[in-house]
Amino acid sequence: MNDFQHSKGQRRREQLMILLKQNGRITIQEIVEQFGCSEATARRDLEVMERTEPVVRTIGGAMYNGMQAAHDISFAEKTGHYFLEKERIAKRAATLIEKGDIIALSGGTTNYLLAKLLKTRSGITVVTNAVNIALELAGSGIQVVVTGGIMRHNSFELCGPIGESVVANLHIGKLFIGVDGISVESGITTYSEQEAEIAKVLIRRAHLSYAVFDHTKVGRSSLFSTASLSQLSGIITDAPLRGELSDAVNEHGIEVYLAAQHEEDWNG
Repeated sequence: MNDFQHSKGQRRREQLMILLKQNGRITIQEIVEQFGCSEATARRDLEVMERTEPVVRTIGGAMYNGMQAAHDISFAEKTGHYFLEKERIAKRAATLIEKGDIIALSGGTTNYLLAKLLKTRSGITVVTNAVNIALELAGSGIQVVVTGGIMRHNSFELCGPIGESVVANLHIGKLFIGVDGISVESGITTYSEQEAEIAKVLIRRAHLSYAVFDHTKVGRSSLFSTASLSQLSGIITDAPLRGELSDAVNEHGIEVYLAAQHEEDWNG
């Protein structure tokens, strides 16, 4: 690549960054129309920018991720974020579930993918406050308990006093809880106050609580606290924890379960 091509590409990416900051997100098609480039060039630009800028690629485009705090986005958008990593995390979580278990699944992409993996199992009871997870398990050999409550459209989670009162009377063996952020100072956090409240009840009723999250959630704090690190039994994620968070997790005796990095790792 000559200097002219390099500078032209750099200028295009600088202009693209301005658009992302202004609009929050952009699609591949919009990049093609705006800059008169090919789809392949648009995708390469986003790949370069994701490595050096606060940009997160999604299915069909990208989002600006310049704010450190985790923010509330729709389930469909979350599904596009680090899908393969979440799938591997879900597979790792599934290895902790045995026949006869009573488990609980909060909402979130990773737990939805976990539910898909559990459909072929039997002898398991799943408590969930997520409508999409309950529907995914419908017709399987799994007994499903739905908490009830008012549904949040961003996450399909049922929240409020109705659901909390149902959970308060249940005995849960293992809870798998999705998080929007995890840090030493704030513990595990979520954007929604309603989701935080029912999550707190689920944690109180669970014998073991596992936080499931990909590496992008580490070091982030969202608006509402769900639990302190000391309330967790385990963490299931896709990359080793480092620094203060790793030290705090070890101090509290929290088990860390790492997802396989490549598909072949599951097959020995």
